[in-house]
Amino acid sequence: MKKIQIISDKNLKSKKIKNSLVKILRKSNFDRLNLSIVIGGDGFMLQTLKKNKGSKKFFYGINSGNYGFLMNKFSSKNSVKNLKRAKMISISPLEMLVKNSKNQTKKYLAINEVSILRQSRQAASLSINYGSKKIIKELVSDGVLVSTPAGSTAYNLSVRGPILSLNSKKLSISPISPFRPRRWRGKIVSDKSKIIIKNLNPSKRPISAVADNIEVRNAKTVSVKTNQKVKFYLLYDKNRSLQKKIKLEQIRKEIN
Repeated sequence: MKKIQIISDKNLKSKKIKNSLVKILRKSNFDRLNLSIVIGGDGFMLQTLKKNKGSKKFFYGINSGNYGFLMNKFSSKNSVKNLKRAKMISISPLEMLVKNSKNQTKKYLAINEVSILRQSRQAASLSINYGSKKIIKELVSDGVLVSTPAGSTAYNLSVRGPILSLNSKKLSISPISPFRPRRWRGKIVSDKSKIIIKNLNPSKRPISAVADNIEVRNAKTVSVKTNQKVKFYLLYDKNRSLQKKIKLEQIRKEIN
């Protein structure tokens, strides 16, 4: 147990799972170098990963939340076997750089997505560039979302964005309730270049920029790129890998 770290959310279900797991691991004498077991929901996992940026730990999530897309299912009977057979994947986050109305610069990481959202009753008026190319001159909408493959089944899917394969090396740019151009459905781009989103009317149409769940208000410009230098190492049960979960969501979307 010395090498294994168990990080638990504060809700009752998480605490019960943690207590059961501690007893199981002590009884089995199972250990693994640099292993962190995270008990909670997707939001708690995202929060924990960012707190441990650069740690090179392996994170095995156990779901005690609602959906738990990034997590594994708890099994008291097969916990040790699942941990022994777990498969590792590595993901790199987005880096969001925001300049606000006071010309202050804020930088945050996003594992799932960066969301640009209207901050008032007025729709946002945005321009979007990808590297040196202009993707859209003016988008009038509730906002726009830039998603990683790992996050493409989260908020991105809710706004009818495409589901990306984990090894696609792509990012999805998806509008949120577009008003003009009404039929623009977004764009899939390579994860190699920087996406720059500019507020065309910050005084009348303020926007906020959100990296997963961290918000910066009154944003003027937002740049988004994949930070390839940062790697998060996630462990999944052999038959319930993140790749398989994403493929199942792709099939469901095609059927619907």
